[in-house]
Amino acid sequence: MKWPPGFSSKSIWRATNIDNLSNETNQLPESVSAPVPQQRGGGGKIRASLRWVRTHKFLTVCVLILLFVLTEALTIPWFDVARLRTENPGLTALMQQRIDEAKAAGKSFKISQRWIPIARLPETLVQAVIVEEDGTFYSHGGIDWFEVKESIEKDLQERRAARGASTITQQLAKNLYLSTSKDPLRKVKELIITLLLEQQLSKDRILELYLNVIEWGRGIFGVEAAARSYFGKSAADLSLEEAVRLAAVIPSPLRHAPDADSRYVARRRQMVLDRMAARNMINHPIQGETLSSADTTAVSGAPPDTGQSTDTLYPDTTGVDEDGHDGL
Repeated sequence: MKWPPGFSSKSIWRATNIDNLSNETNQLPESVSAPVPQQRGGGGKIRASLRWVRTHKFLTVCVLILLFVLTEALTIPWFDVARLRTENPGLTALMQQRIDEAKAAGKSFKISQRWIPIARLPETLVQAVIVEEDGTFYSHGGIDWFEVKESIEKDLQERRAARGASTITQQLAKNLYLSTSKDPLRKVKELIITLLLEQQLSKDRILELYLNVIEWGRGIFGVEAAARSYFGKSAADLSLEEAVRLAAVIPSPLRHAPDADSRYVARRRQMVLDRMAARNMINHPIQGETLSSADTTAVSGAPPDTGQSTDTLYPDTTGVDEDGHDGL
């Protein structure tokens, strides 16, 4: 018997082994299967994190509070304040807020502002603003704690925000970096920025910044723009009457115009004159608690006493809270 060419005992051995291996593979028990690869992902880590949170609730709250405080702290202008020693600010937070409000309402908004050094302003204007807004400006460290105490007592008595206690420095902090919101967190940030301003800047520089950035009407920011808008002249040329009127409307510049003869303007204008006279800033006597009509006329050209009350002379139909600050 002849074997096929190339066929040998080795070929027979190889074929036999292959058949045996195939039979063994086919005879594997059905319960044995190939291992399933594990799925990779963050599911396990997320479940572990949730278990940690559930078992460490107090610590979790503390961590979240700390992260929130750190995030808010980053929004405080720790290093920007020092720049204000030599540089004038550009667009302030209040200006941006007014722009956003107008945009949301579908209205256009134009900012009118011109910078003027405090050295060019009349002394009577500076004095009128101080007695109107912050009589102890040059003696406190940014916060008038007496006024804060009085404000809290009155608010508690009337169960509403009836009296403001913001100093000029606090108002500047809000104008430059914050908003008109009254939430407690904003108040804390305001106090921190106020202390930074007092630490980094001189009182005169704080006052100069304040007079040049505060709101004096829709789109009107700063005393120079206000003087030109309402009286058609530079703030450097304002008379006592015009200066007092500008100071009188600072608490409510969006509701009252300094060139209007409203009851509000008349009352606050008289109050500013009385305070200036009490401090010998103007040389006119005081009769009781107010200047006499003759002296008031001599000082500011106000109408003489006609026997009518100021409510009749200056009717007021606004009905607004006179203790509030529109933009402050």
